[in-house]
Amino acid sequence: MIRHNDPNPFDEEEVNPFSTLYNATTAPGSRSRVPPSASEHLGFNDKYDATVNIPLDTLNDSNKKEKELAAWEVDLKQKEKDWITDIKRREDALSKKGIPTEDKNWPSFFPIIHNDIANEIPVDAQRLQYLAFASWLGIVLCLVFNIIAVTVCWVRGGGVKIFLLAIIYSLLGCPLSYVLWYRPLYRAMRTNSALNFSWFFLVYLIHIGFCIFAAIAPPIVFEGKSLTGILSAIDLFSGHMVVGIFYLIGFALFCLETLLSLWVIQKVYLYFRGMK
Repeated sequence: MIRHNDPNPFDEEEVNPFSTLYNATTAPGSRSRVPPSASEHLGFNDKYDATVNIPLDTLNDSNKKEKELAAWEVDLKQKEKDWITDIKRREDALSKKGIPTEDKNWPSFFPIIHNDIANEIPVDAQRLQYLAFASWLGIVLCLVFNIIAVTVCWVRGGGVKIFLLAIIYSLLGCPLSYVLWYRPLYRAMRTNSALNFSWFFLVYLIHIGFCIFAAIAPPIVFEGKSLTGILSAIDLFSGHMVVGIFYLIGFALFCLETLLSLWVIQKVYLYFRGMK
């Protein structure tokens, strides 16, 4: 018996793939010819309708790094201000305690050392400190003139070795004399430190010994021509009168420095004994 109400199994159902209402209203039991995956991507302008997903984590990380850098910069500036404030506070504390800061102030046109005898040394010791300062300037003058005299000797055929030795004497003697005996005496006069006085006496005796050695200039190192002593001057007078005169002037300078140094150490010793 033929049932006219039964649907034809071979009859295809007309489906509009572009209808969004069809997919929404289709009964659960109805058969759809369009695969679900295909129906999700169909459209007139499908390539232009695609959405780009930008991860929010990347934006959050960049904002977080910028905030961290800004906070780090603020913290660094604050630390710098605190550091400058702390240095000023310490300088003020030292000044209140009578311990001045040792800023370079001499010579005034090109400061390389600290020397403020009038404001830092007691009045009764200022004259003695000025004598010690003159002694230091004297050894600097002797070593510089020694380079000039030895250079003249080198030009007249004395050899380059004595010139190099004269340069070494000056480069080492000028700063070492300031650091090893003038500054300790300066601090000793300012603070009445027995330790600094003892160190000054030890090193200053070596300084006097060098001045005596340079004034004599015995023929020990390169025939003694690297120092402008009396023996070198006598030896050079016979062959080179001009060089001999330069060496004779250097000998006189070393002699004056030796006498001044002996006077200074005597005065400092008497001051040290009187202070005790």
